[in-house]
Amino acid sequence: MNDMGSSMLKMTRAGGLSTVLLSGSMLMCAAPVWAQSAAASEDARIARLEAAVATLQAQVQAQSGLAAENAALKDRVSQLQARVTDLTVMTGRPIAAEPAVKPKGPVVLTTFNNGEVGLATADNKFSLNLYGLVQLDTGFYDQRAPGPVAGDLRRSGPALGFTAANVDAAHARQLKDGDNFRRGRFGVSGTLFRDFQYRGVYDFGGSGVENSGQLYEAWGQYNGLRPLHIRIGAFAPLQGLADQDSTAAQPLLERAASADVARNFAAGDTRTAAQVFGYGDHWLASVAVTGRAIGVVNTSLTGTAQTFGDPLAFVGRLAATPLHGADWRVHVGVHGQYLDRPANVSGPAASGLTPISGRTVAFSDQAELRIDGTRLINTGNIDARHAANEGVEFAAQWRGFLVQSEYDHFDVQRAAVGVSNPRFQGYYVEGSWLVTGETRRYNNATAAFDAPTVRRPLGANGGFGAMELTVRYSDMNLNYHTGAAGSAPFADSVRGGELQVWTAGLNWYLNSYVRLALEGQHVKLDRLSPDAFTYGTPVGAQIGQSYNAVALRSQFGF
Repeated sequence: MNDMGSSMLKMTRAGGLSTVLLSGSMLMCAAPVWAQSAAASEDARIARLEAAVATLQAQVQAQSGLAAENAALKDRVSQLQARVTDLTVMTGRPIAAEPAVKPKGPVVLTTFNNGEVGLATADNKFSLNLYGLVQLDTGFYDQRAPGPVAGDLRRSGPALGFTAANVDAAHARQLKDGDNFRRGRFGVSGTLFRDFQYRGVYDFGGSGVENSGQLYEAWGQYNGLRPLHIRIGAFAPLQGLADQDSTAAQPLLERAASADVARNFAAGDTRTAAQVFGYGDHWLASVAVTGRAIGVVNTSLTGTAQTFGDPLAFVGRLAATPLHGADWRVHVGVHGQYLDRPANVSGPAASGLTPISGRTVAFSDQAELRIDGTRLINTGNIDARHAANEGVEFAAQWRGFLVQSEYDHFDVQRAAVGVSNPRFQGYYVEGSWLVTGETRRYNNATAAFDAPTVRRPLGANGGFGAMELTVRYSDMNLNYHTGAAGSAPFADSVRGGELQVWTAGLNWYLNSYVRLALEGQHVKLDRLSPDAFTYGTPVGAQIGQSYNAVALRSQFGF
């Protein structure tokens, strides 16, 4: 018998039937209360379990949301980085990030600005950047001799009166295979008091052979009158579309012959000059007064002889991109040079002669490759009172495609009377395609196209660098009133030669500092002998030639 039965029996004995009935009623009333209490306990336990499960689910959802948010942030960062790269490519202006914490004092910081390693103060008022450019060219010329040496009439200069140190006539028949450090430039640049800019560069490279070294650039510039800038010193004034800010940016190993002749007319490398120029996002205007090209002053065969009077010239250029979009632009421009006073190379005139008889101009070029420095087209010295150059520019760019062209015309006003004034002309058409998707940067400060920004450098996250295909045709005609083959020249004839060059190349930009460039050329030179006696040829003989050349450039610059 259980405890409840025992209790009922005791109550029956004590209180009779009424007691039993009362106890039964109480028991029946208590049963539902006990059941409800047990059920409430079970509900509470279930509620606690459900709350715990809900908490765990919330935590799982929170973790999933955080992962999704992180993924979205990573995607956004990648999009912003790509946008910064695109803006850099389109504008040609690097986007520099501000430091997280700006130093309060003039702390010197190590910087890496556009590839130049240097130092700068925290307020950017003073800076010093190191500059270097090394270009080693290697290649060979495929020339075919027309017959025995005695009948080989290929010439670049007189065959008589030459010394062992000056044998251009022989070099025209056998252009030098091998290599040449085309450029070996080292220098510094930077800012002073923020508005003053400076640059000094020494160059050990050369054409055909290297130089012992000479001052290449030395100038100071004031930028406090923006958009105007004033530069004074020795530098290459802004002259044409082929004047990239750095020769490291040229799509082919050398400029076209016409562009090279034009820039060396009264501008070009190492020229003493004073220049005022201004530029904006879509325009450039420049004017300069120029003097001589600086060099070693001595009378030896390896130096530059001192003249009796330095040249004086004026150089101007206007350029704009009137049509442009996010990934395309059209460039147009004009440029001109006026040589008011040619250099005096012969000194005082003899009694009774005009006092300007010693002033001359000359035009020449090395056929767009400098492994051999022989000047195959050459007018020689032309007596001149004045001379001028006029040119037009055009370029069109769409993404990685670029086509550009220039035409130049030259006039010489002779000092001698009774002879006509010679005129020359030249042009080129050049195209390039960056097959890896980059774009050549348009430099507003020079109104020219610089090297592309390499998006995926070799070895960085599986990158391969940037690849560019290039092609060009150029024509430079330094002939004037040449006469017929086999005939003597006229009194006003200039038989400088006409040079036509087809060039194709492949550029591999491994990163922003290293470039390999492979190039092939087909060259045709049409030139009649200027003088049968001094050139050692029959009268009016053909002294030109055709040949092919292949060259490879290894380049490192910062």
